[in-house]
Amino acid sequence: MKHETQAYLWGLLGVGAFGLTLPATKAAVPLFGFVTVGLGRAVIAGILGLVLLMATRSKIPTQPQLFRLAIVALGVVFGFPFFSAYAMESVPASHGAIITGLIPLFTALLGVLLAKEKPSLGYWVAGLVGSGTIVSYSIYIGGGVLQIADAALLLAVMSAAIGYAEGARLAKELGSWRVICYALVISLPVTLPITLLGAEINLEYNALPAWIGFFYLSIISMFLGFFAWYKGLQMGGIAKVGQLQLLQPFVTFFASSVLFREQISSLMFLVLAIVLTSVHFGRKSKVIRE
Repeated sequence: MKHETQAYLWGLLGVGAFGLTLPATKAAVPLFGFVTVGLGRAVIAGILGLVLLMATRSKIPTQPQLFRLAIVALGVVFGFPFFSAYAMESVPASHGAIITGLIPLFTALLGVLLAKEKPSLGYWVAGLVGSGTIVSYSIYIGGGVLQIADAALLLAVMSAAIGYAEGARLAKELGSWRVICYALVISLPVTLPITLLGAEINLEYNALPAWIGFFYLSIISMFLGFFAWYKGLQMGGIAKVGQLQLLQPFVTFFASSVLFREQISSLMFLVLAIVLTSVHFGRKSKVIRE
């Protein structure tokens, strides 16, 4: 199997795992509250990461690497989970999926700044078309204005992009799975006490889907999904593989329609068709990696 094909397959596996994140968050928030859902998942994932690092006797990162791991943690352990959980209190998961479709564009921009990648003009055109379509649709269904939840989702997008880009660079030095493990472990002194102090269990919503959603977030979204995602970014490049996340709304939309019976309009399919086309052309565009 070609190296590039392997990179895309790892990337798609990560996208599939992340695609259920917003529906799982939507299911878990009524029972646990957005603080526990946003940061509590990192506690469980952090404990799993610590066990795995100890079992494999992994080498402790250097001081410069620890600083960069802190940047990764700010993005994917704190920023994205917290802001997305807050947004899911007030907007449908399918709406959140549209906004998070902007992640590839921000990730590519950071890939240029951090990893010195040089996407071609065609790549940027494809990315802007896909992202512009997503933003336009979000404003349209919001009645011409962005909601407060949209602002939270945009902060989640920027957080994820930072964590993805820096994590992909570190994966070349530490290995894809060690990056997320170390990021989670160094976050435990913060995530654990905040989760314990801010825990709010609303027993009125004590239902099996909420528990399933929370453990999915902790084990898949916050842990195993990153194994595949960072591996794909490391092998195929931040810009190229990162653009696969434009496909993530597909997964979220259909999961939301099945789990929450959220309506999928014909306009949604049109938006996703445009996004899919932009991903295709972005994949064909040249990206120079230093």
